[in-house]
Amino acid sequence: MSGRQGGKVKPLKAPKKEKKELDEDDLAFKEKQKKEQAELKAAAQKASQKGPMGGAGIKKSAGKK
Repeated sequence: MSGRQGGKVKPLKAPKKEKKELDEDDLAFKEKQKKEQAELKAAAQKASQKGPMGGAGIKKSAGKK
């Protein structure tokens, strides 16, 4: 029997990925993605300042039984 019986089995190491040469199209695409991500982040931050539903919140009626 093996000395490592039970417990977690270590995963095999993945081979290292080769670095790819980026051409102008790849660089332009990555730059476009960065700009879009920045715009989405700015829009989300602006929306979060107002709070849910424009700051009105949820109103509950207190008198009904």
